Amino acid sequence: MSGQHWSKPQVYEIRFRGHLDVRRAQMFEGLEMAQEPDGETVLTGPVIDQAALHGILNRIRDMGVPLLSVKQLAQNEADTERNGAP
Repeated sequence: MSGQHWSKPQVYEIRFRGHLDVRRAQMFEGLEMAQEPDGETVLTGPVIDQAALHGILNRIRDMGVPLLSVKQLAQNEADTERNGAP
């Protein structure tokens, strides 16, 4: 079984419990990071393929923080997230 290759990067929102220090935040370069007041962190951005997505999820697992959700965003949702529009 071969990995799934996408014709263009898919945008994901990945949410986990906890905030990251600067060193750990650098592990997710290329993704926008929002540390929310409720203690959750949200990573949003393009992911080139399934292998890259699994790599991100493995880094979160290795940090020992609870993964709360992984959501693929439709293009219009991704644009809204990036532009901060309601």
